[in-house]
Amino acid sequence: MQVLREVVNYILNLGAPVFVPIIMLIVGLVARMKFKDAFSAALTLGIAFTGMTLVINFMTGSISPAAQALSQRTGITLTAVDGGWPGMAAISWAWPYAFLMFPLQIGINIVMLIFNWTKTLNVDMWNVWSKIFTAVMVSYISGSYVMGFLAAALQVVLELKVGDIWGPRVEKLTGIPGVTVPHHITLLANILHPVEILLNKTPGLNKKVDSDFLKEKIGIFGENEVMGAIIGLLLGFAAGYSISGSLTLAVQAASALVLFPMISKLFSQALSPISEGVSEYMRNKFSDKEVLIGLDWPILAGRSELWVAVIITIPILLICAIVLPGNAVLPFAGIINLSFVVAALLLTNANIIHMLIMGLITSPLFLYAATFFAPYITRLGKAVGTVKIPHGMMLSWSTFESPDFRFLAAFAAKFNIWAILGLVAWMVLFYWLYKDIDRQNKQEVAADGESEADVS
Repeated sequence: MQVLREVVNYILNLGAPVFVPIIMLIVGLVARMKFKDAFSAALTLGIAFTGMTLVINFMTGSISPAAQALSQRTGITLTAVDGGWPGMAAISWAWPYAFLMFPLQIGINIVMLIFNWTKTLNVDMWNVWSKIFTAVMVSYISGSYVMGFLAAALQVVLELKVGDIWGPRVEKLTGIPGVTVPHHITLLANILHPVEILLNKTPGLNKKVDSDFLKEKIGIFGENEVMGAIIGLLLGFAAGYSISGSLTLAVQAASALVLFPMISKLFSQALSPISEGVSEYMRNKFSDKEVLIGLDWPILAGRSELWVAVIITIPILLICAIVLPGNAVLPFAGIINLSFVVAALLLTNANIIHMLIMGLITSPLFLYAATFFAPYITRLGKAVGTVKIPHGMMLSWSTFESPDFRFLAAFAAKFNIWAILGLVAWMVLFYWLYKDIDRQNKQEVAADGESEADVS
């Protein structure tokens, strides 16, 4: 056990820019790619991850202080400290059974691939921590380690299945074939799906408004650099920055929105040859069996709609924190709300208006979930000792990922009848989401085929 734990920790310490390219090199060689081609693609992928991490850190490093200054200007004091996802990850990795989640995820993935229950090969091993966090919370609330691992296993299955339906949309949004995003934050699409259907049937809201639409309708103001500069400038003023500080933030936001799509092209350059090699191998060996390579959400970070939605929802989240009765969490470390925006991006096909409405709708959900889980997270944090919690305060996460699933799973594990019924209803919604997106994907493929036939 100790040896396995040390091996897992060593691999984790390599980081995604090293670990994922190694996995992709192995995948490429297994798919009979030439070593120089597989090595070049894997190295480019490592560069893409490194570049995207740098730009994301630059973006959040610029925006977060302004958002936090805006938060402090509210003048309110709440009882729960927002530790963001790093605090939750620290708690997760400190769990004594954390390393067992790796063989659980890999084993489930292999079995599902063998029996054709999924076409997603998830190589995003860093985000195993999210399954660990689910197991920790369910185990802690229910008092059963078995229930914790069962909930985590269910999450693995759901991520693989949702990865199957996101594949065509990821290709459409990024231009990268053969990849998908089986990330747990995309599971929020399960409860946003009915909202998207309603918005698509609402006059005035049923038009596609993405970055291309904005560029066409409002000209220069729809360009990434101009949108970034305007949003950064307004956020700087709202945060109480000086004119020079606000202008600096405007240039920083503009720079990030210009750099994101540049870096995203490296993902395409790296993954396209590997995807083609894997597809050719599967056609030859397994009668045209399709395999999607599951990666972390930053492959979508080149879409400017994602960042525009994130920044605009910052004041919405803060206003909700101030006015919602019973809320105990002031957004701080988790104020850059990626927990809704990745699911919204994929679900809406980058419809910025729909994404903003979803941000408005989900902000109260995140804050109330953070408030509810704060006592549990606080006791866990004190027990493992990996995070510091100020005296008299609680620890939480203002943009608590997958709050609906984790809440229902935890209390269903306690055999609470309402939670069990709620989890059943949640699974019915998931089945609806899966079938509907799968149907839309097939319709889009058919429509593309007809268009190509008309052209020829």
